[in-house]
Amino acid sequence: MNVRAKKYLGQHFLKDETIAQKIVAALGNAFGCSKVLEVGPGMGVLTNYLLPERSFETYVIDIDKESVEFLKQKFTEMNDRIILGDFLQLNFQKYFPEPLAVIGNFPYNISTEILFKILDNRDCVPGVVGMFQKEVAERIASKPGSKIYGVTSVLLQAYYSIDYLFTVDEHVFDPPPKVKSGVIRLTRNKTQQLTCNEKLFVRVVKACFNQRRKMIRNGIKQFKLKSGFESHPFLTLRPERLSVNDFVELTNMVEAY
Repeated sequence: MNVRAKKYLGQHFLKDETIAQKIVAALGNAFGCSKVLEVGPGMGVLTNYLLPERSFETYVIDIDKESVEFLKQKFTEMNDRIILGDFLQLNFQKYFPEPLAVIGNFPYNISTEILFKILDNRDCVPGVVGMFQKEVAERIASKPGSKIYGVTSVLLQAYYSIDYLFTVDEHVFDPPPKVKSGVIRLTRNKTQQLTCNEKLFVRVVKACFNQRRKMIRNGIKQFKLKSGFESHPFLTLRPERLSVNDFVELTNMVEAY
């Protein structure tokens, strides 16, 4: 029995065992967690290499009923550790009250939503190893000054250190996607809380990058600030020049004025 890849779920099943081994190896000690959750396991190529690991217990979650039935037959020892459900709706506190690592060949059509779900639960997820569309992976890992540095770069790097690990060619998937893939690792940093209004921080970052070709002064116009900040050096820069700490400072300025 094989699982049919479903286009509407963005499924592209990895078939290269060597790549699967490399992705699992990138977990290392699973960031010190006793549990690892694989998102979108498909036919279980990553699961094959996760299960023999004795330093952590492997769980999988998939929204595809066909995939879940296949995995239950293939990995009978996993029992109730195979979850039929939508990761984006997962209640972390209910299912995983202790911290866990997340791994997966993430569906490209919801990869950004997956990252923001993890970001919302950052205190529960100390680390992630994931495969994304190469362009998305590079953007997430990009540094200030890069043309591809953007909203996801800033918001994720505020709480995670991010490493771009390696690129994966199209032909190792079934069906092959039209683009290359990239594997990245996110490791929770020491920032428990930003030294600014965190909700406003998100709004400021998004507002600035909505006009990324223009100077910061244009991006923050929507906040209708009072006068007195016009000489701030950030205002004449484009948003891709600002680090996370710079955006924190900018957020505090917006709130003050």
